[in-house]
Amino acid sequence: MTLTTSIRLFFMASIGLILTNCSTRSYLPDEVALAIDAAGDNGSELKSVIAHYQASDDSLKLRAAFFLIGNMEGHGWATYDLVDTVGNEIAFDVSLFPNYDSLTSAFATLEAEYGVLDFEKNDLQPDLETVSADHLISQIDLAFRAWRERPWAEHLSFDDFCQYVLPYRGSNEPLEPWRAMFFDKYSDLADRMIDSTDPVEAACLINDDVMTFFTFDPRYYYHPTDLGLTEMLQTGVGRCEDMTNITIYAMRANGLAVTSDYTPAWADAGNNHAWNAIIAADGSAIPFMGAEKNPRKYELGHRPAKVYRKTFSHQRENLVFQEHKQEKLPAWLGGKSYVDVTASYQTDLLDRIETQLEIPAPDSVDIAYLCVFNSGEWKPIDWARVMSHQAVFSNVRGNLLYLPAFYINEEVVPYGPPFVNDSENKSRQFRSVSDATITLSLTSTTRRKQVASTDGIERSYLTAGVEYELFYWDDEWESLGKAVSSEKPLLFDNVPVGTLYWLVAEGSDRDERPFSWEDGAQRWW
Repeated sequence: MTLTTSIRLFFMASIGLILTNCSTRSYLPDEVALAIDAAGDNGSELKSVIAHYQASDDSLKLRAAFFLIGNMEGHGWATYDLVDTVGNEIAFDVSLFPNYDSLTSAFATLEAEYGVLDFEKNDLQPDLETVSADHLISQIDLAFRAWRERPWAEHLSFDDFCQYVLPYRGSNEPLEPWRAMFFDKYSDLADRMIDSTDPVEAACLINDDVMTFFTFDPRYYYHPTDLGLTEMLQTGVGRCEDMTNITIYAMRANGLAVTSDYTPAWADAGNNHAWNAIIAADGSAIPFMGAEKNPRKYELGHRPAKVYRKTFSHQRENLVFQEHKQEKLPAWLGGKSYVDVTASYQTDLLDRIETQLEIPAPDSVDIAYLCVFNSGEWKPIDWARVMSHQAVFSNVRGNLLYLPAFYINEEVVPYGPPFVNDSENKSRQFRSVSDATITLSLTSTTRRKQVASTDGIERSYLTAGVEYELFYWDDEWESLGKAVSSEKPLLFDNVPVGTLYWLVAEGSDRDERPFSWEDGAQRWW
């Protein structure tokens, strides 16, 4: 079932029953009734929204209210604390540091004192339990005003309006009013356009302005709570999630169908990424980076194995809605409100990748995962049901490194070797051969271009005096020992052939990339 189809079925059921029950005004779609029950004491606020639009002559606004309330479960404001290994909260304010280097230095000092630190979810304030009737009514009314008044919004269907203009939040940021401010800010935009019916031109002009008051700042990687509008306007900086959110505010407030696409983990680098996408007049989605690059001028900096799009509505095809034996699901894939849009992005797209189970699936497991190597970990980015001793993954990019695995007790457990499928879907597996060894001459921990020197001596990109540890893959990362680098390549003897290797610097963030050994050189994955 497609995204549009699921929305239409929701509304068709709503309309039919509204018409048959309009005399009593008592009918609520099942999703809405369940949401109101789950809201507890705040259910009266949601009922007030519905009563407000039932008393009006605008049936579309009532349907919009049903859409928001019926899909509200799972949305909210998340806060996080920085904690040590025993759960003690550690105070840390990114705004106190003048730059990223001073921040990371201070963070390292804290870890030297308290041990490994991590961000732990402290609280989720669900919208169902906290959103006010006034806030929802204002959001709905202002969204409709923009849809009906902005000339570039005339092409939008009600389905796209509900999904990409109507939602009142971008992620898990604190709720604030933003529509009126940005609607007024760009009130003269149509007069400055060449084609006032072109949503992409409107988006470019708004994004040009957003770039003047907001930009990226890596310090905010250490500010895990998504910023609200007030804080974003005060600081003028944030991480990519914040950049997408402030752009969503500015554009949705003006009737532009904009959302955020993301990859949960890069396949060829560390970290993850989010960016924006706008629905053009022809229905296509055009990616761009809010506060940085305009539509048709933006290219992703790394290769994603999967790309997902945030939606406000619940996607019933997602894993969380399927029967599955495991209680715990990987965080990214356990969400209710995202849709797979990989096919619209990828080159080397493979319709299916078949993986064979080399160990039996435990009785408690019926879901398999496809993982990429990211920041020192194998991270799940796709799922498939285990059937007949195999799992088949769909719409995945080729020529990238993957590991097939189960997810047991919140840990990735491989059921086969790492592999790369080329653009013709031919698979290459990486397995260590215990009775065959080689010597590796290593010059880098990540992709580098080796420049020839006049004396014919191979140069090293490793930091002299730093200790490096070499690992090889044999169902897990096994150490082959440590060595201190100099200006020459680092040599490791008696290395098993045919598998993956990983060279890690002491004290690093473990963003080093795995590699294979081909034709006497490192091939990076």
